[in-house]
Amino acid sequence: MPRALRRLVHLMLFCPLSKGLQSRLPAIKVKYLLLAWLGILIISWIVYMQYASYAEMCRGHVCQMVICDHYRRGIISGSSCKALCDQKTLTLHRCMSTSSTHQVYVGLWKDRPVVIKCGIEDPVNIDGVPETLPRPEMSLFDKPTRGTSMDEFKEMLHSFLKANLGEQPSLSALVDRVITLADVNQDGKVSLAEAKSIWALLHINEFLLMVALQEKEHTPKLLGFCGDLYVTERVSHSSLYRLEVPHYLEAVVPEALSSGLNHWLAPSWPRRARITIGLLEFVEEVFHGSYGSFLICDASPHHVGYNAKYDCKMANLRSVASEAVVRAFLKGRRCENNADCTYGKDCSATCDRLVKQCNTEVVQPNLAKVCMLLQDYLLFGAPSDLRGDLEKQLRTCVTLSGLASQMEVHHSLVLNNLKTLLWKKISNTQYS
Repeated sequence: MPRALRRLVHLMLFCPLSKGLQSRLPAIKVKYLLLAWLGILIISWIVYMQYASYAEMCRGHVCQMVICDHYRRGIISGSSCKALCDQKTLTLHRCMSTSSTHQVYVGLWKDRPVVIKCGIEDPVNIDGVPETLPRPEMSLFDKPTRGTSMDEFKEMLHSFLKANLGEQPSLSALVDRVITLADVNQDGKVSLAEAKSIWALLHINEFLLMVALQEKEHTPKLLGFCGDLYVTERVSHSSLYRLEVPHYLEAVVPEALSSGLNHWLAPSWPRRARITIGLLEFVEEVFHGSYGSFLICDASPHHVGYNAKYDCKMANLRSVASEAVVRAFLKGRRCENNADCTYGKDCSATCDRLVKQCNTEVVQPNLAKVCMLLQDYLLFGAPSDLRGDLEKQLRTCVTLSGLASQMEVHHSLVLNNLKTLLWKKISNTQYS
């Protein structure tokens, strides 16, 4: 280094320091050097983990490639196929996947924000190493077979829905809804490609629930599909909390820090109360719906969202299961034809995964699970004149046990008391 440059660096670094500090400079230099290297290592690790996570989780291009290939070969059909594969007006943008096998993207459809979801399997090759491949078309879209009549297809649908939703007097109406949805060109007929697509989609738990609950206010609207890829309306906020710590940072980020930041970033309390009322209404909707009762297996803040008007919208329905399926599992029966089966395989493995998730807390009704979630979300920042009653109601709520169908009156009373308490506080205000 030239002498003049060394003197300039010396003046910039050392002249502002006191003489006492300069005498300790070697030790300080080592400390700061170690801290700098530690910072570089941490940042490099975070960047690497972020890249590795993205590369593993975000493979929407594979979904699009396979779907469009099947569409062009006439294997599948759907209301979104032309927009995705020909017109390119349905595009994938920001990746939101949390699983490599369940691809979720925020996208645009004719300049409208949407959410696009599809699935990929990770089969194991002969060396035992997973490799990313699409699900084989012969197992994915194997039913119905050529020659199946419309009456036979309706019977297939009725049997499938009965197995997954239980014996319901309204199943015939649901079958008609599915047929209407499958009839993409609205010619009053269902082609083989249309039938194969809707049959594959019904084996996706979330899609089945969206069809069954599509008239409910707090369920995202289904906008279209292509094969087993489906498009829903976008929920502005896909989680109750705005800060989501990546899984690889959970061990190093204190829970108190993330909780404190979420409290600071959260909407005002009246808006949180409005979101809560919507969530309680969703619990009512799935309690005794037209097509049976459903259990919320995982009441996670990442599954509950809200829109710009602070109306609750369920951002993820994959952890909601039919009570009929759970009851069948608890009685020791196989979960055949379950709505979350993996195509072309024994249905029991995937079904058992979903149902066991519910079975761990099956004695806890939906309302109790939701109230456990709401204790932290609703109590911080609550008005002082309401906090005591609110704590009491939530404490009563989280102690509920047993399936809601076995304690309907008590369940409804607790739910209505909590909803009324919140509504009285925000009614006749700008937040109502």
